[in-house]
Amino acid sequence: MSYAENLWLFLLLLTGIVVVPGMDMIYVLASALSGGKRAGLAATAGMMAGGAIHTVSGTLGAAALVAFVPELFTPILLAGAGYMIWIGISLIRSSITVEAVQAGATRRLSSTFGQALVTCLLNPKAYLFVVAVYPQFLRPQYGSLVLQGVVMGIMTMAVQGAVYGSVALAGHGARHALVANPGVTKAIGRGAGLLLIAAALFTLAHELT
Repeated sequence: MSYAENLWLFLLLLTGIVVVPGMDMIYVLASALSGGKRAGLAATAGMMAGGAIHTVSGTLGAAALVAFVPELFTPILLAGAGYMIWIGISLIRSSITVEAVQAGATRRLSSTFGQALVTCLLNPKAYLFVVAVYPQFLRPQYGSLVLQGVVMGIMTMAVQGAVYGSVALAGHGARHALVANPGVTKAIGRGAGLLLIAAALFTLAHELT
């Protein structure tokens, strides 16, 4: 298989992973619905930064470490699921309305970015992708592993930006229809919280069994 074919196969698998609704996508959507386009795009940027860090960790051998020391995977999995559940509970308990967020949106962008970054880094699905997929595509016969990692990282961030950015813009569009319905906004936020908790519990149960 040529290097170009190798990259196309990686892109296919990467896109399949990113487009499947999960914790990252739910967080981006919830950010856009509650804070508007800028919050949704800040969350998208945080996910992209997390994708870059995952690429670095995969390239430098974290995947191999977890593969050869499997007892490390369970604590990572538990931490990621626990963090997602905490965010979900926070959304459920929140009474934020669209109007209230509008005034403080700029102030909260850095917080949204940081929380999205941590969300991506602790997402068990991302670790599974790094552990299972990266070692299959980083091959010495294709040249420098570092350069291969850079290319894979750029591809990862591009796919995340396209998919999550589209989700953020869609959420922003829906947000305009909710300005006059704060009760609906609260219900959607709490529904997103429940989805985060359900996704975390499902991933945790699936992997531990």
